[in-house]
Amino acid sequence: MRIGIFGGSFNPIHVGHISLARQLRQLAGLDEVWLMVSPQNPLKQGSNDLLDDRLRYQLARIALHGEEGIKACDYELHLPKPSYTWNTLQHLRQDFPDNTFVLLIGGDNWEHFHRWYKADDIMHEYQIVVYPRRGSETDTTTLPSTVKIVNTELIDISSTEIRQRVQQGESIKEMVPSSIEPLVQRLY
Repeated sequence: MRIGIFGGSFNPIHVGHISLARQLRQLAGLDEVWLMVSPQNPLKQGSNDLLDDRLRYQLARIALHGEEGIKACDYELHLPKPSYTWNTLQHLRQDFPDNTFVLLIGGDNWEHFHRWYKADDIMHEYQIVVYPRRGSETDTTTLPSTVKIVNTELIDISSTEIRQRVQQGESIKEMVPSSIEPLVQRLY
């Protein structure tokens, strides 16, 4: 199987993440997309509004219930910290040798990809699919052969905005799946 690894803090998961996963599954020819709930990003240290790992995973699991070909994954939460994509991909390859793993990242992450731990090794050993993010331009003329750009719809929802709306007592209706809306209101 071809499995797309879509990592993120999902703090909280929202309808934009799910729509993007559906589009990436189709555009990248994937059998499944695993939304990999990540511990603290090594490049984003200092953020203290990250909900507990298990709670973010549970929200993602509930939000994705019944979603064909897309599942919440807590695999990375069980690996040694800090969490580096290279290590995760290597562990996945070892634990699931019959699958091919494809890294799914936004254009904003691609711009800083050279700073990632073992970035060159990731590019040489794995296919990377880059989707557009507002404010990020990807130079397609310099892409390695293992990197593919796909054009997905830009969905203007952010987890930060959802957290702020909850804290201000504003509605988050249609920003998160209805199955988790009360939980998000309570937890954030």
